Amino acid sequence: MPETTPGTIRSSAVAADWALDPADAGACEQLARTLCTRGHDQVDSPEWVAQARDAWEELPLRLRLEVRRFRRHSGPRGTLVIGGLPVDQAALPATPSVPGSVQRRATVSAAVLTMVACGLGEPLAYRAEKSGALVQDVVPVPGQESFHGNAGSVPLSFHTENGFHPHPPDYVVFLCLRADHDQIAGMRVTGIRQALPLLTPAGREALFAPEFITTPPPSFGPDPAATGSDVQPRPVLSGAFEDPDIRMAQLVTAPLTPRAAAALTEFGRACETTARTLRLTPGDLVVIDNRVTVHGRTAFHPRYDGADRWLQRTYVSTDLRRSRDHRPQDGHVLAR
Repeated sequence: MPETTPGTIRSSAVAADWALDPADAGACEQLARTLCTRGHDQVDSPEWVAQARDAWEELPLRLRLEVRRFRRHSGPRGTLVIGGLPVDQAALPATPSVPGSVQRRATVSAAVLTMVACGLGEPLAYRAEKSGALVQDVVPVPGQESFHGNAGSVPLSFHTENGFHPHPPDYVVFLCLRADHDQIAGMRVTGIRQALPLLTPAGREALFAPEFITTPPPSFGPDPAATGSDVQPRPVLSGAFEDPDIRMAQLVTAPLTPRAAAALTEFGRACETTARTLRLTPGDLVVIDNRVTVHGRTAFHPRYDGADRWLQRTYVSTDLRRSRDHRPQDGHVLAR
């Protein structure tokens, strides 16, 4: 991977759009460590989230400006990638290798993720997925290589997160703690702002029609009743005709009509044509605008030796109030 200087743009074959300089990275790390030692060290507790929300205002100005600009408009790709975030590599334990792995106790990486989430909106989780943890591990799990989700290592098809749910996240934030051994795992991303010009008028019209069913992904388990899903026919695209939102997962979105099937295939081709691959390195943080962007993953080869690929993930809502009826005690976890 070629070297870059802080603040420079790197090519789409590598990850970050820009990187923190050492001084700003050090300030981030110091603030994250402070969050880990203030008495409340449970990531999911309201007190800890409140501290992270306040700490966001103390992060370096450049970081806060870039995140706020992205929140106002996520640009042609709907993705922001920032390098040089602290993850405390020297103190990292072995990469988790058990199903449903999450982070409950405060760490530097969990603090960084939560502070950025609070800069975008409010962190969010779903009780039926990863036991409702706000910071979740994305790691390969032995025996689940072919699982079509975050525990697998086969290719992961394009999707928005939790499009089946009445309240999908507005943003998904990933932080890379470890790359895979062979450095071939890639996060694939593309957005509707790139794909839309490639669609035919008929295809675009069909994608705006409520002729698709999206069901919960495998990561939500086998019981649809526990997911909060309201599986009703809905469109893949909605909102402004010239800049629509997306709800789609190639694995679990089913067309209900022949024209819907043709349009979904056409949209998939447009995504393949416009996608770029991000090969993340430790300290790379990816913010995905889940309303206008789909993402997936290339295949890779885990070794289950404690040094496998390790990302951490959190979801973000820009308006937590709209899901109030799904969140007991006005917490951050959607119970249904």
